[in-house]
Amino acid sequence: MNSPASPAGRPDQPGRARHRPAHRTTAGKLGLPHLAETINEFTRRADEAKMGYLDFLDLVLSEELAVRDDRRFRQGLRLSRLPHHKTLDEYDFSFQPDLDPRKVKDLATLSFVEAKANAALLGPPGVGKTHIAVALAVAACRAGYSVYFTSLDDMVRNLKAAEAAGRLANKLGTYLRPGVLVVDEVGYEILERGETNLVFQVISKRYEKGSIILTSNKTFSEWGQAFGDEVLATAILDRLLHHCDVISINGPSYRLKNRLKAIERDTDVA
Repeated sequence: MNSPASPAGRPDQPGRARHRPAHRTTAGKLGLPHLAETINEFTRRADEAKMGYLDFLDLVLSEELAVRDDRRFRQGLRLSRLPHHKTLDEYDFSFQPDLDPRKVKDLATLSFVEAKANAALLGPPGVGKTHIAVALAVAACRAGYSVYFTSLDDMVRNLKAAEAAGRLANKLGTYLRPGVLVVDEVGYEILERGETNLVFQVISKRYEKGSIILTSNKTFSEWGQAFGDEVLATAILDRLLHHCDVISINGPSYRLKNRLKAIERDTDVA
């Protein structure tokens, strides 16, 4: 079989170009925009490789699928509101020798997302908790999961405003619909009981229905104080930790390291 591009089994020569606009139109109607734009390139590659019909079809469909996946991934990132798109390859594990990279890379397999479980990253400011959380979220987005990022403070503020406007049920959907919800900076602000109740609603409604990735500078024993209500904090932890991988990072601050380097450079110049 010489070429799938020619009905007579002959290579698609320039003289037969009158058929190509029809190919592009049909591909466009089928919702295959990439194929419509690249059909000439595909047929050229098929001719050069003396590709059979099935191989040619596999090439075309694989390329179209890859383009669709990339488009979906980029759209997912845009809707996720992630503060950046850093990956685990950019995380300096050597700066945190007490952190076992295998634990983080196990999370990157996304088995916890598939199981609708949770992941918690604990540690002082500056150790890279948000970097890892975002990297896991990027991986989840690439795998086809919907992702949404928020700080706890922003989530509570938005839910309070929606509650005051009588739109709480609608706003809760923002945090319940995504396959993966990233909640950053848990414990940085002390919440009032009413605010903690809003957090409890999100956690309880997502329980075993969707994954949460959270970062916190507080140990779980300190959450009662941070949430302003020991009973509600216990109820939140009960649901959150039932299916949860916990990683503690107790090393130095990346931000402080970079700041000290900048000071040293300035001192050397002076």
